[in-house]
Amino acid sequence: MGDDPMHVMMRQIMALFDEYQSKENGKHVMRALKENARQGFWNGSLPPIGYRVVDAEQRGAKKKKKKKKKKKKKKKKKKKKKLEIDPLHADTVRLIFRLASEGDGNSGPMGVKSIVNHLNKHRMFTRNGGRWGIGQLHRVLTRLTYIGEHRFNRRSNKGVVKPEDEIVTVPVPPLIDLEIFEAVQNRLKVNNPKVTPPRVVSGPNLLTGICYCGNCGGAMTLRTGKNGRYRYYACSIRARQGETGCKGRAIPMDKLDRMVVTHIEERLLDPERIEDVLASLLDRRQEGVERRSQHIAELNHRAAEADNRLKRLYDAIEAGSLDPAESALGERIAGLTALRDQARADAARTEAMLASSTHQRLTGAAVRELASEARSRLRLGMGGYRREHVRAFAQRVEVADDAIRIMGSKTELLKTLIAGQGRQSAAIGVPRGGLKWRRGCPPYWYSLMFAAIPYHTVFNVINHPYFS
Repeated sequence: MGDDPMHVMMRQIMALFDEYQSKENGKHVMRALKENARQGFWNGSLPPIGYRVVDAEQRGAKKKKKKKKKKKKKKKKKKKKKLEIDPLHADTVRLIFRLASEGDGNSGPMGVKSIVNHLNKHRMFTRNGGRWGIGQLHRVLTRLTYIGEHRFNRRSNKGVVKPEDEIVTVPVPPLIDLEIFEAVQNRLKVNNPKVTPPRVVSGPNLLTGICYCGNCGGAMTLRTGKNGRYRYYACSIRARQGETGCKGRAIPMDKLDRMVVTHIEERLLDPERIEDVLASLLDRRQEGVERRSQHIAELNHRAAEADNRLKRLYDAIEAGSLDPAESALGERIAGLTALRDQARADAARTEAMLASSTHQRLTGAAVRELASEARSRLRLGMGGYRREHVRAFAQRVEVADDAIRIMGSKTELLKTLIAGQGRQSAAIGVPRGGLKWRRGCPPYWYSLMFAAIPYHTVFNVINHPYFS
């Protein structure tokens, strides 16, 4: 074709038809891939680490291309593929989640960068033999495939996230328990720099981010003296504005750390005291367990009743009392079937929730045992403290002129004790960023005060319902 207007128009028309045909082909291919994913099959590409692709079944037949010489056509069946757990790399994925939720045994749960350093240091390389990176490991920790829900068609070829109605969930064998996965996700959200400053998450100081001045409410930050020889927690408002901003004072860092940890060990985690503190909470949770149990019994009764009615209808049809051709009969059977299936599904879901909430069935003796175990886990073997465990018990420390107040939540206290029993982190799910507390709380907030330590003597406690 030439360059005159007629030929240009013809080329543009042909290009338009080619583009249309290409998009039509893409639409049909994507429809086939989505249907293949709905049936639980793998559509190709490299599987996530910890999984491998295996042949599942064969369907249909595929014709080979014709050769020059005429021969009989050989038919080759199409092989459908699925994912299964790869025993060679599955332990690496489990280790990653265990480090993120529990740690390596010498400290609390580890962050993404710490896990990367741990894996590379111990020569645990990736599937391709390379070193781990932060982004690669973060994708492992946030991938829903490891709890049995692989999401297909999440992004377009340009990287744009597609709407939820276009995403297909492919069931795969789960590699990580749902409870551990959710705990890791909560921790990742808490450690997000947009929620909690990095200095609070990874800083070396025990009380950074939870220590506040009792006079002005400002944060108490690190101050040093004699070229770093002495370290203090000091009111940041006073440091910036002087005595006109706040009359708060500084306190040696090691002294405050020691006072807080010692008081948590000897007063809050006293087995008899902890039972009294959590008595009302355990009672309320036991009532919740009983209500859920009654609801499960009602759902099972409803399902059994619908099943009996279906059986009576089928018996009547077999006996000839009812005409199967009646349209109303089909609707009635469909309605009873839906009622029975829904009741069974609701009962199963409620039983799963009840089974996962093991702390709701704790007795007073079990709480005392967990408190004793938690006390032993506060300190490190070579000296120092387990930062994450300490910060789980004390979500806010106020340093006033006459006392040091340690505050926290009964609910988080119970979660921490349970985490200690399962060798998980005490601080998973503890809210840090944006946490605001105030005096004069309403009655249902009375559980927020753990202790009040006079400034000069550690064990003289101000009168309080918990420690009087």
